[in-house]
Amino acid sequence: MQKHTIGSLIWLRLMRFTNKSNQLSNEFLKRFDLTTAQFDVLVQIQVYEPITQSELAEKATVTQGGMSRMLARLEKEGYIVREQDWKTKTIHLTDKANQILVEAMPAQLAFQSSFFEDVLTKEEEKTLYRLITKVHKYSEERDIPSK
Repeated sequence: MQKHTIGSLIWLRLMRFTNKSNQLSNEFLKRFDLTTAQFDVLVQIQVYEPITQSELAEKATVTQGGMSRMLARLEKEGYIVREQDWKTKTIHLTDKANQILVEAMPAQLAFQSSFFEDVLTKEEEKTLYRLITKVHKYSEERDIPSK
């Protein structure tokens, strides 16, 4: 068996944290009748509105196929409307979505922030943020190695 590098151990820990955080968030967001993915999509729409489906798929944590299904569900439930403007179809939030985000946003942010604020000092939080940002920026610039 190959010995793990510190880099691979960090990656595994981040993956496990992300999975656990998403599980807990899904449970937490049930009170708003939302999943973590739906919450993310609604927030992305709110920030970048009006937005196209392809632009949204680039920003959210949902695959292109999953995005189509999710948008159909969000539209059926009255959270979004899709408007055709000549060749472009844009997505907008409804009043219902904006109202739910007024409640859900601060609650979800406080819930997620508690994972860090409850165990890290302010200085540790700043360091972690700086390091994760550095790694994220590097990953954005990387290409997938060919065989």
